[in-house]
Amino acid sequence: MVNKVRSSVVEISTSSGLGSGVVFDAQGDIVTNDHVVGTATQFQVTYFTGQTVTGSLVGAYPADDLAVIKAAPSNGVTPATFADSTKLQIGDIALAIGNPLGLASSVTEGIVSFVGRTVPEGNGVVLPDVVQTSADINPGNSGGALVGIDGQVIGIPTLAASDPQLGGGAAPGIGFALPSDVAKLIAGQLVSQGKVTNGGRATLGITGANSVTQSGQPDGVIVRAAQPGGPAANAGMQTGDVIVQINGQQTPSLSVLHGILAGLSAGSASVSIVHANGSQQTVQVSLTNLPG
Repeated sequence: MVNKVRSSVVEISTSSGLGSGVVFDAQGDIVTNDHVVGTATQFQVTYFTGQTVTGSLVGAYPADDLAVIKAAPSNGVTPATFADSTKLQIGDIALAIGNPLGLASSVTEGIVSFVGRTVPEGNGVVLPDVVQTSADINPGNSGGALVGIDGQVIGIPTLAASDPQLGGGAAPGIGFALPSDVAKLIAGQLVSQGKVTNGGRATLGITGANSVTQSGQPDGVIVRAAQPGGPAANAGMQTGDVIVQINGQQTPSLSVLHGILAGLSAGSASVSIVHANGSQQTVQVSLTNLPG
């Protein structure tokens, strides 16, 4: 299984660091993490064969921390096969293949520890439905392959959990990968269109911030601005309104709100708000797909 997949995993180098990527198709498209590409548009791509070529950015989708770059294909390198991640079960064997700390084609072993986690990544990015694994995920693994026992990619390793008791250091045995179905959905659109038109998650069309009570306790998400013609504006929401619930789920903070929206698709949602004058109201909002 390792021999089958290692040749499909590449090293991606930029002026600010390095990471990993997975060969997505025979045309040289490579899927990786958005945080691996960063602000770069040109890359050095090193294949398992040792061949290094120049790659260029096809497109990125920061909301799911995914990106696609294109490089000249290398002889003998075949695209990876992506599994149906809805069939993953806790306890399935999982191997992470990538370039941790620049150590090319390294493999770590573990299991699928959990499925369906919602994990905040920082900078307003919330990743829904991620795969938790005990396979070690280290810097440089990002964008590589989390692989099942049949040699199919089940996820894209993206981050390791941090432990506040270790001063923010990585918590051993807790890593997270974007499920293969999300990688296929997003990468497929980036390859065919250069952008994402359907991210499979919803948006309210607002700029928000955490709202707190006079005692400093979180009490919702305040609307700083509502996009004209967007879902919130069309439902009558205004600057200063505080969102406290969506579909009956409490929204005490912006990260929680992002997490709930990440698990929803376009369609009707019930949103409870508190107006600036203190009055409360529940409105029906027609959520739209988060744009690319």
